[in-house]
Amino acid sequence: MSHLFTPLNLGTLTLENRIIIAPMCQYSADEGSATDWHTIHLGSLSLSGAGLLILEATAVSPEARISPTDLGLYSDDNEAALARVLAAIRHHSPMPVAVQLAHAGRKASSRAPWDGGTQILPTEPTGWQTLAPSAIPHSPTEHAPAELDVAGLAKIIEDFIAAAKRAEKLGFQGIELHAAHGYLLHQFLSPLSNHRTDQYGGSLENRLRFPLEIFDHVRAALPKNFPLWVRVSATDWVENGWDLESTIAFAQALESRGAAAIHVSSGGLSPDQKIPLEPGYQVPFAAAIKAAISIPVIAVGLITEPAQAETILAENQADAIALARAMLYDPHWPWHAAAELGAQVNAPKQYWRSQPRQYKTLFHAASHGQR
Repeated sequence: MSHLFTPLNLGTLTLENRIIIAPMCQYSADEGSATDWHTIHLGSLSLSGAGLLILEATAVSPEARISPTDLGLYSDDNEAALARVLAAIRHHSPMPVAVQLAHAGRKASSRAPWDGGTQILPTEPTGWQTLAPSAIPHSPTEHAPAELDVAGLAKIIEDFIAAAKRAEKLGFQGIELHAAHGYLLHQFLSPLSNHRTDQYGGSLENRLRFPLEIFDHVRAALPKNFPLWVRVSATDWVENGWDLESTIAFAQALESRGAAAIHVSSGGLSPDQKIPLEPGYQVPFAAAIKAAISIPVIAVGLITEPAQAETILAENQADAIALARAMLYDPHWPWHAAAELGAQVNAPKQYWRSQPRQYKTLFHAASHGQR
């Protein structure tokens, strides 16, 4: 039997297979609220047969957004808009849906990628003052963030709690906290962006403190068995930055606090990063973290072929495979993976007739008598 198409438990959440659709920002929200684009985009992905769909980075406050068009979950309007999207998905798909809660920190107030992705200054109509552990800009040419004080830290904790409660109320089946890709929680972790001299800076223990406080407060605000996990960047890819050894310590601390999984990515903190891109380039990080903890580890990053994904799982380098751009390019990637690996996958009955004749049992409960 294919490893990729065996069930996996993330805490109390059971996935039918080990293909996870990773969060992918769409820069298509209206004042933080999901739009028709999200219904179409997420609806399409929910028909893919993957084991889990994770919504894009969803801001816990207006100032937490990466861009003015980022998705948010900080208002009643945001909540109502996401409720409509989720209702459409659930009417047609059994796929579980999770949400990634995030704060962009110093990487907030930015243009969408197709508009250059550059910083929007706080003096511009659509810009705002960014926040960070220390007043160090992401790039030397950018406007510096404001260093968070005690009141600012307390507000961010409350924002995460409030967004998590909204997510649970909406019926999301899991929450991923975003501590990767150079956003706020990652900024606290890395010595490159965190130059604080209080209890939140300096030693590894101190730099872990605020992200762990966020996790603890969100964990306490949710029902006891609600699946909560974290996405991490295993390295900054910059000398003297955040590294694998520190990530393992972070993952172990999260496991001890009840995390359901660790989702392993890398980079994003510094424009000085030097990433040796190649197929599966982040998998060794996932494998090292998996060897140090007992909860599931999700691998991601240039995993594009079914045989490649199968090998990663068969060699015990990870417990699940997350796909992002590969899913955008081929929204039926799980169908094609199941066909290649001799497995079955869920598909809507409206699509059963698309099943190639050589794969007569590809779709679960497919009716082969259709004309």
